[in-house]
Amino acid sequence: MRVGVNVGHFTGTPPPDLAGRLRALDEAGFASVWFAEAYGSDVFTPLAYAAAHTRRVRLGTAVAQIPARTPAATAMAATTLDHLSGGRVVLGLGASGPQVSEGWHGVPYARPLARTREYVEVVRRVLARREPVSYAGEFQRLPAEGTGLGKPLKSSLHPYRADLPVHLGAEGPRNVALAAEIADGWHAMFFAPSFDGFYRDALAEGFARRPGGRPEDFEVVATVPVVLDDDVERAADRVRPELALYIGGMGARGANFHHDVFVRMGHGDAAQRVQEHYLAGRKAEAAAAIPTEVVEQVALVGPVSKVRRDLDAWAATVVDEIAVQGLPEDLDAVASALL
Repeated sequence: MRVGVNVGHFTGTPPPDLAGRLRALDEAGFASVWFAEAYGSDVFTPLAYAAAHTRRVRLGTAVAQIPARTPAATAMAATTLDHLSGGRVVLGLGASGPQVSEGWHGVPYARPLARTREYVEVVRRVLARREPVSYAGEFQRLPAEGTGLGKPLKSSLHPYRADLPVHLGAEGPRNVALAAEIADGWHAMFFAPSFDGFYRDALAEGFARRPGGRPEDFEVVATVPVVLDDDVERAADRVRPELALYIGGMGARGANFHHDVFVRMGHGDAAQRVQEHYLAGRKAEAAAAIPTEVVEQVALVGPVSKVRRDLDAWAATVVDEIAVQGLPEDLDAVASALL
């Protein structure tokens, strides 16, 4: 199983000595580096920066938000970076959530799966560059109505790879199935090896709708928190605040897809307590309400020997690559433990 690093998005300021740390992970043998975006730093600028400071790793968006850009703009950024990096880009796309989509980007969130399907279709047409792009969908229309002067266009930039891989970030079973149906990979968040069968079924449903079934090169990448520490509880404490943010604060009550993941895993009572604390502003209490067993289901925490044993469970799942969440301070130790 391959191991990469998901730096995520920048909060406050970019990480110190980012260039040096990117070179270090490239030289250490990590397979990939991924960046994310929410409502601050964008995803393509740091990825271009990473392309300039690395030579080998794959460069992935995990994920580029669908409401943040037109599909043509996303395809332009991806194919330009693919040229400049020598064909190392993986384009991960995600619908985001209603708070960010509507509150930050001003784009309606209704029917995210249908929007995603149309968006991916247009991106692929732009990347393929077979003909001028026209599209008459419910959410995407090219040319758009307006002056009447718009006409279908074909990218002036020839693709470095017309089949540049497109992944979907997904958590719910219907979205996972959509990734299997229309994408080249699934980027998972809060994957738990104990629920491997659940996700295999969702993927199988999507592959059954795909002409030709499952492609040989379809891959699953999972972002996974990794904390090395001789004390398991101390390691879990470093993961709890981030989990509390997602379980409790990323979305409104009743409309938090991350929260729903933990409910499906059987941790509904704990997830509800976390959400109640977080939405009331009690962030420390929200983190403390996350049981260690919940942390251990979705993260690799504890002594190196334990992390290596736990990694065996991940290797037996549908996951092809884990992306270590965040840019580890102890990069050499993490590389030694996982690679």
